[in-house]
Amino acid sequence: MISLAQITTVAAPAASRRSENVAAPTMLRALREPTRPDSPLPALRLRHTDMAERQTVAWRDLSMENIQLGRHEPVEYEFHAPVHMLIAYERGSRSAGETSVGGLPPSTLRDFSQRLTFVPAGVRFHERQTPRTLLSAVVFYIDPRRLLLDPGTQPSQLTLAPRLFFENAALWQTAQKLKMLLAVGGAANARYAEALGAVLVHELVRLSQAAPSPAASARGSLCGWQKRVVADYIDEHLDESISLASLAGLARLSPFHFARAFRQSFGMPPHRYHTSQRIERAKTLLACPSQSVTNIAIDVGFAETSSFTKAFRKLASVTPTQYRRSIR
Repeated sequence: MISLAQITTVAAPAASRRSENVAAPTMLRALREPTRPDSPLPALRLRHTDMAERQTVAWRDLSMENIQLGRHEPVEYEFHAPVHMLIAYERGSRSAGETSVGGLPPSTLRDFSQRLTFVPAGVRFHERQTPRTLLSAVVFYIDPRRLLLDPGTQPSQLTLAPRLFFENAALWQTAQKLKMLLAVGGAANARYAEALGAVLVHELVRLSQAAPSPAASARGSLCGWQKRVVADYIDEHLDESISLASLAGLARLSPFHFARAFRQSFGMPPHRYHTSQRIERAKTLLACPSQSVTNIAIDVGFAETSSFTKAFRKLASVTPTQYRRSIR
């Protein structure tokens, strides 16, 4: 069990809460590194922002902070430490940017509100964005040496996989309950926090152990989370060439099994689906008369106007120019 009996104050004047102003946009700033066994764990680093409010409560093996950005300006976050990190994005959307977690394809997902990201200990995380809405997120830092959920558990059984912008109701609800402790202070609720911390870790372990096996998934279609992550990735990379191996890796299947499950889920092979999504995006762009057909072809990933016109006619039964005329 996680032991959260010892409460550490992050700043002496405010027992379990604090606000941090990041004043140097070109410098990396972080919560102080632990100097005692009961000090706060390493935390997310922020770069290129001059105002971020960070409320923090910390125990011996679990730290939690609420991050609120106060300005619409480009911002970067970075994390690489020997502790696990879980981010619960309560509000988050960007007009531009990218998020990467070691071992996974980077994501340019625009709206990630109500999503979770998990970064295992030792894995590098980097996120940059031009905010469309001001970020509000709760971040948890967990010491992996404390993950003794079962005395008989072997270290190899606690291997946790990175996950980017996923959904999980149990984790989300536990994160929100823990967040409530920021308002009342951790010391007064140590036992409650201990129980919730154990639940949080249990759900993370269960999430990794519950990943479907290739054989089980290949017998039918893709499950819900596989369909979401693959469709989101294709939508974010319409103008790029996407390999079957990359998509199969996202779904944690072999390319052979993935291709069969994808066809059953979407009614067409991955390549055809990618092309159809390009054409659907092109239809939206064609509604804007200021954009030329050539530029639209490039925007959706076609190297030549002729190949774009051929693909468009095949799926829409008209040329791009004819389609534009029909919607005026």
